This record gives sequence, structure tokens and C-alpha cells, in this order.
Amino acid sequence: MATALMPSRWLLVIDDNPAVCEDFRKILQPNARTSSLLAARAALFEDTSLDEAPEGFEVDYVDQGQKDLSMVQSALQRGSPYAVAFVDMLMPPGWDGLETIDQLWSVDPEFEIVICTAFTDLLRDRFPQRLEHSDKLLILRKPFDNIEVWQLASVLTQKWYLAQQVKHQMPALTAMVEQRTQELQEVRERLQAAMTQRQADAK
Repeated sequence: MATALMPSRWLLVIDDNPAVCEDFRKILQPNARTSSLLAARAALFEDTSLDEAPEGFEVDYVDQGQKDLSMVQSALQRGSPYAVAFVDMLMPPGWDGLETIDQLWSVDPEFEIVICTAFTDLLRDRFPQRLEHSDKLLILRKPFDNIEVWQLASVLTQKWYLAQQVKHQMPALTAMVEQRTQELQEVRERLQAAMTQRQADAK
């Protein structure tokens, strides 16, 4: 029997600004006070998508794109991959956001990615074609809203989880289809043999 796939709440934040990383920490790993505020705001605006707010996420932080690859590889090896990465666009002197994303997807193409930038107009000319049309890439404008960050994390981790479920179920579905096809082929062969025999008996 296949092992049940558990939802991943592991996130990666890649940003060279410690203040921004601290903002992400307060949003995604809320303490009791922050959780209460999120819950109160959710109740005020009748936003049911924030029902999970007190649970929080497990988040790792790095300040340069080059530092994250070994972390991603280790997460894959231990069987608890990251589901979502929030990636800053400009992180001198190392890789920028697009190069970082390119490297992330080379290691784990299942990553859901959020580019974080105050300069969204600059992205249009710099997007490689394969990033521009990706269904795993979103843009978050800085300065960002706390609720927007939380909703992105919640929705994208769920999206990642559902995609992994489909991926893990495909081999079983393929095997089922192949088995049914074989059974139908055997039935057809038996019917053809019976028809041939009936025609021979009629002569």
C-alpha cells in the first residue's frame, strides 16, 4: 500500500533584507498575539481562507540565491520538500530573482514560486519565455500586505499538495487502465474464438 502523502507547510524565503525576512516571519510563523489579530481580521471580513492562521508554516530563510540549493536538495532527500518559495527580485551581488528561480526549478521543478519586487514593470522585459508562461509563478508587489502573503502561502501549499497527489496516483491509474485494457482484449479474443467455432459447427 502506498504511503499517504502529507501536505507540506515548508516554505523558503530568499531575500537579502533582514527586515523583509522578519516581516515574513511575523506573517508566516505567527505568535499567539499575531494569530489572534489574524483571526480577528478574518472574522471581521468574513474571510474563511484564514481559518488555518494559528497553525503557521515552517519557514527557512536565506539571504542569497546561491545558498538555497543545498537546502532544497537536503529537503528533497529527507522526503520533506519545500512547497513554496518567496524570492526577492534584486539580491546583489549574487544571483537575481530570475536566476535563483531558474536554479530552484533545476533542482525541484515542483516548486511554487512567488517573486517579490517593488519594480514589477522591469520584469516584463527580463522574463525568460519559460518563466513568463509558467503556472507555478506569481508576482507579489512590495510593500506587500500581510493578509495577501498569508493567502498566497495557504493557497499555493494546497495547490502543491494537490499536484503531488495527482502525480503519486498516476502510476496506479495507469496500471488500472492497462489491466482493464488487457481484460477487454482477452474478452474480445474469447468472443472471436467462440464465433469462429460456431461458424465451423454450422457448416
